[in-house]
Amino acid sequence: PTLNCSALRAWFPWSSPVGTMALRLSSAAVRAAAQASRCMSSVASATQAYPAHVLNVPATEVTTLGNGVRVATEGGHGETATVGVYIDAGSRYETAANNGVAHFLEHMNFKGTKNRTKTGLEMQVEDMGGHLNAYTSREQTVYYAKVLKQDVGAAVDLLADMLTGSKYDEAAIEAERGVILRELEEVSKMPEEVIFDQLHETAYQGSSMGYTILGSPENIRSISRADLQNFVDTHYTGPRIVVAGAGAVEHGALVELADKAFGSLPSTPASGKAVELPPAPFVGSDIRMRDDSLPTAHVALAFETGGWLDGHAFPIMVLQQLLGQWDRADGSGANVSSPLCRELAAGPYVHSGANVSSPLCRELAAGPYVHSASTFNTTYKDTGLFGVHLVADPTDVFTATAIAMHNLARLATDTTDVEVQRAKQQLATALTMSLDGTTAVCEDIGRQMLTYGRRMTPAEVYARIASVDIADVQSAAMAIIHDQDIAAAGLGNVHEMPDYNYLRRRTYFTST
Repeated sequence: PTLNCSALRAWFPWSSPVGTMALRLSSAAVRAAAQASRCMSSVASATQAYPAHVLNVPATEVTTLGNGVRVATEGGHGETATVGVYIDAGSRYETAANNGVAHFLEHMNFKGTKNRTKTGLEMQVEDMGGHLNAYTSREQTVYYAKVLKQDVGAAVDLLADMLTGSKYDEAAIEAERGVILRELEEVSKMPEEVIFDQLHETAYQGSSMGYTILGSPENIRSISRADLQNFVDTHYTGPRIVVAGAGAVEHGALVELADKAFGSLPSTPASGKAVELPPAPFVGSDIRMRDDSLPTAHVALAFETGGWLDGHAFPIMVLQQLLGQWDRADGSGANVSSPLCRELAAGPYVHSGANVSSPLCRELAAGPYVHSASTFNTTYKDTGLFGVHLVADPTDVFTATAIAMHNLARLATDTTDVEVQRAKQQLATALTMSLDGTTAVCEDIGRQMLTYGRRMTPAEVYARIASVDIADVQSAAMAIIHDQDIAAAGLGNVHEMPDYNYLRRRTYFTST
């Protein structure tokens, strides 16, 4: 068969290195594979032109312990290191009855262990001069420490004690309820947080992906010690854990430390029943929390993507850069390169920068339509949300939303090669900047190990970005946007937000 390099990329699963294929092929497929090999060789040759900081990154070494815990490191020079424990467990793995337990557990793991009191734990971190933190997301829970290289062993021991030896004292649990309820109250005052919780609630209604990470006030008041322990026994198992290290770490030494600290973890849940990925069906729908007392309106528009392993993953990253972002406070407007942001942002509030490259931002800049516009690409294992978040005055909501829909729909047919090439360069630069520091690198290792089962080198990431062309971008937009269901959320003074039928009818592009 006649194949081009763009088509051949679909032959190679995201979970396998570029150029690797272990398939039994027919004679016709063998010829196709030969052509694929030549294409991949050309990509490999292109990487020779990449900057040294891309090509000279130390290799990521991976070792799997006997119980399934994976240890992954990127060693390097310097005096500091970040070590983290990345757990394949978040609010997606909860039920309506225990929603919020993963986040509650994160709090409780800082409240004292069988070997350390809460004060003793805090004092040890301070004595090292280190930094200890944790967070919970919809699919992962993460604990990490940044320390001097001589304290890596102590940091691993501390993390292990928190995760395997916490007491979950009843008095501490009761005290922490108030802390989390106050946190929930603070988050409820942040429109940027609330709008995306709303978006998930409507887009994934009926599934655990639509739950909030903190849980409801009722659940926070009722979560018990037994709920915490059951979540640990079910999800804190070897195959669901990655111990990652970056900076001044030596792989063999971290493997020994991890084996001592986490080697005794069970490889299966206490129930003996394997944990399955809960389904997250996307539902075209909208949700609105109207409050006319608020001075602005927040609108989020989203389409479903295929997740980290989807063949459109990198083209969608390029789409995000192409659409861009703009904020009135930044002083740029009608010169941004995004037509959307340019049209939404220009007008009497514009101070400078009327030539930003995003078509979305340029169009938004053509009038005083928004306070800010940003493109988001929230990605999960098997699904995701791609779209635009707008903050506008109440009387500009309809126009701003119409402009956003026009610019989203046009991506499937009306993008230009200049836009795509610029967005690719912006994406490559952004990804490089995102890996500035041992904590960022450690996070990248842990996330990729949980999502891909391996870590892509920066050179491979660059190669995948470089291989994206205008056809790939338009194909991705056609797959996720053109005549596809949309999810929308509105918060604040949204009386002028268009209804759902208006939004759905504008998921295909017209030139007018």
